[in-house]
Amino acid sequence: MKGRSLVLGMLLASVLALTACGGKEEDVAVVDTEEVIEITEVVEELYYVTNEDAPEGMIVSELTGEFIDEALEKQRPIAVMIDNEKVALPHYGVSEADIVYEMVNSTHNDRVTRFMVLVKDWENIEQLGNVRSARPTNFMLCMGWNAILCHDGGPFYNNNYSNQPFSTNLNGGFDRVPNGKSREFTEYITTEDDIAERLKANKKSIEYQTEYYEGSRFQWLENVDLGEAAQEVTYIAPSFPHNQSELSYNAEDGLYYYSEYGEPHLDPGNDNAQLCFKNVVLQKADMYEYDSQGYMYYEIIEVRNEGYYFVNGKMIPIQWVKPSATSPTKYYDMEGNEIALNVGKTYIGIVPSDTWKEIVIE
Repeated sequence: MKGRSLVLGMLLASVLALTACGGKEEDVAVVDTEEVIEITEVVEELYYVTNEDAPEGMIVSELTGEFIDEALEKQRPIAVMIDNEKVALPHYGVSEADIVYEMVNSTHNDRVTRFMVLVKDWENIEQLGNVRSARPTNFMLCMGWNAILCHDGGPFYNNNYSNQPFSTNLNGGFDRVPNGKSREFTEYITTEDDIAERLKANKKSIEYQTEYYEGSRFQWLENVDLGEAAQEVTYIAPSFPHNQSELSYNAEDGLYYYSEYGEPHLDPGNDNAQLCFKNVVLQKADMYEYDSQGYMYYEIIEVRNEGYYFVNGKMIPIQWVKPSATSPTKYYDMEGNEIALNVGKTYIGIVPSDTWKEIVIE
């Protein structure tokens, strides 16, 4: 296979960070990039999946490393907020998303979580959702992808982020699909929603905003080998108590299958396929409350913290860094080498620091 070798290990450049993150200044852990990432010796040559390997008329997706139509190269992904309360199930279209984030949505209600799913080829969506409100953390994450955040409502704390020139969101107005539930559980993105037309009407770019987009965040390998020091892991429970998220490894296909509320997560919009992933990333992050109503945010900008990376039935500890609002989150092993992800879909769970030790890994 054609490709190119890279030196794993780099210095992170110091870049402008978003200042309106809420919380007190003394709570913000400023990135010491020289401490976090040190230049290391050249490692064994690896052949990454690049556009040079793509068949004619195709490119490598920045979200999955898979080959996609080259017409999508400059198209920004959408990031859709999806309720994770049991009453919101079943979700439609989630199994077809490229990346799925899961994170606490409120300090109340037993810390119920919400999905934020990233989709590159959104024009072919038949039904995705249901769509619910966003939180500041979702805006923070979207900025690194230059993604279009699709949601319905949210607290006024979002304003510090939604008003930034590098932040794009579509708030409400999506298709209503009768399903016998109360109104807040009936909103979906469907083929009836013309996202491109809405962006045009709001004078927002469908293509990447090159002045704010720093480029793809991941390096891709066909078959990641974490090495002999990696721990074998077949079961992961990310310590989300309300819906009891679980990921179980299937050695036959090399995928991690997601369940919640004690049952497999099935997608009726995709022949009842169970939600599954090639890569699983857990990020430890400090969580702060805005008020007594349970509104909160994760401290994820201009900080460094620890995490885990799971692939092919194995796990290694990692560290993650997001230097600024528009910077992508980067993942490194404990020696400071930037890790490569396996070609395929990725689950990213952002776990509060105070429950990090409750994660179950077996």
